[in-house]
Amino acid sequence: MAVIHPAPPSERSYRRVGGIGRLASFQVVVRETDLYVQADGDLALQCREAVIQQRAYLEAFIQAHPSFLTTRTPWREETPAPAVVTAMIRASRLAGVGPMAAVAGALADRVGRELLAMSAEVVVENGGDIFMAVRRPVTVGVDAGRSPLSRKIGLRVSGEGDPLAICTSSGTVGHSLSFGSADAVCVVASQGALADAAATALANRVNRPDDLRAAIESARAIEGLIGVVGICQDQMGAWGDLKIVPL
Repeated sequence: MAVIHPAPPSERSYRRVGGIGRLASFQVVVRETDLYVQADGDLALQCREAVIQQRAYLEAFIQAHPSFLTTRTPWREETPAPAVVTAMIRASRLAGVGPMAAVAGALADRVGRELLAMSAEVVVENGGDIFMAVRRPVTVGVDAGRSPLSRKIGLRVSGEGDPLAICTSSGTVGHSLSFGSADAVCVVASQGALADAAATALANRVNRPDDLRAAIESARAIEGLIGVVGICQDQMGAWGDLKIVPL
């Protein structure tokens, strides 16, 4: 079992909860990027090179367009950009948030897809945002901080080999910017940038348990989502093509 948890870099104890035993595990840290990776073998060096390259693309774009780093609205400029930035721009438009809301998911996605050229199975976790391509069923547990539902439910991934992303945003756990009070909003999508941006957008809508229904209903309007689970205090809501299992 893997566990997703929107924790700050100094609070990574959740990584000890579980993993996929048949895969090798390693950590790669490049400045603010802190990845926990599982693959068929130790690809730490290759992973580090991929992280450095993707960060270089992003940092060069930010240097040329400084407001990309700070805007909280979708990026509208039609500017040629590397794939990682293009994914963030598209995700920001679909979810209605700033492009940096997609950064962790986008980096996990791009690095994970590069590693798939060297490993049949890959899991990349970046601050609670996961890129996953596995060939056997896996359960991903949802950590929702102080909610009584925290680590009581999981998302069952079929393990058919198709890449997908599972990203989580929270207004009560970690230090990422959120305008809501959700304990966890977990989004599943085929692209990491989109899952990350959508999780942020939906979590922003939840200030109390009664908001879960409307927030999850709004997920239907975001093109490309597979499903969403929202937790606020002792309440939970879900939508989409998901298999939710008790832990």
